[in-house]
Amino acid sequence: MIIIPAIDIREGKCVRLVRGVRGSETIYSHNPAEVARRWESKGAELLHVVDIDGAFDGRPQNMEIVGEILNSVSIPIQVGGGIRDMESIRTYVSMGVNRIILGTAALENSGLIKQAVSVFPGKILVAIDAKDDKVTIEGWTEVATISPVQFVSRLEKSGVVAVIYTDTYRDGTEAGLNLEGIRRLADSTSIPVIASGGVSSIRDIKELLKLEPCGVVGVITGKAVYNGSLDLEEAIRTARGGNKY
Repeated sequence: MIIIPAIDIREGKCVRLVRGVRGSETIYSHNPAEVARRWESKGAELLHVVDIDGAFDGRPQNMEIVGEILNSVSIPIQVGGGIRDMESIRTYVSMGVNRIILGTAALENSGLIKQAVSVFPGKILVAIDAKDDKVTIEGWTEVATISPVQFVSRLEKSGVVAVIYTDTYRDGTEAGLNLEGIRRLADSTSIPVIASGGVSSIRDIKELLKLEPCGVVGVITGKAVYNGSLDLEEAIRTARGGNKY
């Protein structure tokens, strides 16, 4: 299983939000590229970069910062936030982004997934962000009527590399992962699952490792590694081996 540190960008800064709520951010750095180098130096093999402004506005807003991160590290990055058309996908891929994360667009425009996977096979992921077992969209500000399990069933033969399951109520809270929700989703699909939302300590990593046989291949962690309640190097050592992503 792979441990993936998160770099959330808001107005050019590295921040963490509580439950994705606008205005709840804590600023951890004014230099996201420097943070990327720090996580790489601690052994990170992949970075999860989210354009928070893009998620709220519906189109990428921090491409320049993403470019700075790409130029600062040698490890791959996956990027999400406001990516809702092929132009944005092409631009990011041409910049050197390894994998593209579709969220709202994946639910509202199935044709985009089909086209993106066809043009960029092996590079498309889908974010399944959930609140009370319903999928959220538009930067987590709206709740759809579909459940995560129903959504992932639509993606089963789409060709996406993986899905990222985030319990939005836990995200940024260090309240612990929604292990039951993660298990339920992973058991319902053959698509690899990356867990996110609420990582608090090494205990969460050890518990999540038990779900590797279900198809859980990675976990994204943000606030816990910034605050130091999760030691990134220890987490990477603990999770090394097992399912590959």
